[in-house]
Amino acid sequence: EYRGLVKHTGGCHCGAVRFEVWASAELHVFNCNCSICTKKQNRHFIVPASRFKLLKGADNLTTYTFNTHRAQHTFCKTCGVQSFYTPRSNPDGYGIAPHCLDDGTVQTIVTEDINGKEWEKAVKEHKTIRDMSKP
Repeated sequence: EYRGLVKHTGGCHCGAVRFEVWASAELHVFNCNCSICTKKQNRHFIVPASRFKLLKGADNLTTYTFNTHRAQHTFCKTCGVQSFYTPRSNPDGYGIAPHCLDDGTVQTIVTEDINGKEWEKAVKEHKTIRDMSKP
């Protein structure tokens, strides 16, 4: 459906939440050092909302927010795994945890550190992060 992209599938640990996402087979993953990403070891890649589809488990999701309440940290009520969320940097898209994808569709992962401890400065200075959720 999307030229140059592959359909990845994934979900939480217990299987209550399942999704599909269209993205490159070569993933650009952010490793953020903000307070919540550090605690959760949240590494993620960003996609437009139009390339994400929740297949099952909407009723099994709950959301945590803090500070500006722009980021929507969504996780499974049963197993506690956050397989995707709505990042503050890209409220029109999703941050997908690559470790929650099913095997077989990811070819490579390039990880980029981002200084979430100085979030406003880091996002302002980043050349492409805001555009990653644009179709």
